[in-house]
Amino acid sequence: MGPKPSQPQTAELFRPRLDEQINMKHALVKLAALIDWAEIERTFAISFTSGRGRPALSARLVAGLLYLQHTFDASDEAVVNTWIENPYWQFFCGETYLQTEAPIDPSSLTRWRQHVGEEGVEALLAASIDAARRGGVIQKASVQQVIVDTTVMPKAIAHPTDSRLLDRSRQHLVRAAEDNGLRLRQNYKRVAPRLAAQIGRYAHAKQFKRMRKAVRTLRTRVGRVHREVQRQLHELPEAARARVQDLLQRTGRILTQRTKDKNKLYALHAPEVECISKGKARTPYEFGVKVSIATTLKEGLVVGMRSMPGNPYDGHTLAETLEQVGILTGTDRPPATAIVDKGYQGMQIEGVRILRSARGGA
Repeated sequence: MGPKPSQPQTAELFRPRLDEQINMKHALVKLAALIDWAEIERTFAISFTSGRGRPALSARLVAGLLYLQHTFDASDEAVVNTWIENPYWQFFCGETYLQTEAPIDPSSLTRWRQHVGEEGVEALLAASIDAARRGGVIQKASVQQVIVDTTVMPKAIAHPTDSRLLDRSRQHLVRAAEDNGLRLRQNYKRVAPRLAAQIGRYAHAKQFKRMRKAVRTLRTRVGRVHREVQRQLHELPEAARARVQDLLQRTGRILTQRTKDKNKLYALHAPEVECISKGKARTPYEFGVKVSIATTLKEGLVVGMRSMPGNPYDGHTLAETLEQVGILTGTDRPPATAIVDKGYQGMQIEGVRILRSARGGA
């Protein structure tokens, strides 16, 4: 069920309002007045297709928390805890009176991000662009000249090694079997962790022949658990079978993938993670998803951002990024000028002047 407007309680009539206690010239207070919260609420309301269940939280509260989390680089737990302590954060999220309890469980922010999806996040970005325009941060002509580049949005995963991935696969398979009442002849709860630790010691000592032998042994043990769960899959009800089947598919990829393979699985819980090399000296390889970002040339305001799964060639992402810029800025057409680096070599887009850093100019 969608959110319902909150009604003031009788006891609150005798409490001082937040706008009577805080400095109304504070940056967050000014920003709250510039954002079109009604448009954000309309966009979020589209995702609520059912009229049943408990009413959802206020869209302004969730959108405000997501804005604050991104601005101050805070975790889900940190942004909720700071919200309780900071009256300016509460005012920014639409509160009228000072609150002393958490408005939301931190884990709910993850579900909200999944619920609003890409369309909801784009609405938040569009609202920030409109607020910048109303506040005089950017001029109307600024969106016609943009800088476009790609980077890697890192995923918070452990460094993927064969031993770690194999042991984690075994742990998930054993837990799934226990949760669904499947009986395993062996789960290797003692043998597998010892093997994984020994593999790390062999690698540190550069005893690679012994290390590879231990990896093969560990892979064999995990493969036995995998096959035993697969043999009993037909005993599960349909809903549980689908979940276990998805886990079996992922662990099967880890069991069969080798060092030189493409499209490897680097995290059991995040199959979208890719290994990307951007030529950086300190981090030659990054694990995450490629992201295309567009900013205005003059002010550096972000006017476009989109994830690009599959690690595509930078030049192939340019048209999609410029199209998004036109939609979010309200011009409904790509910017007149796009400034890019050498990674976009060879790309031409009709009606757009592309300036490259390569020798020879545009």
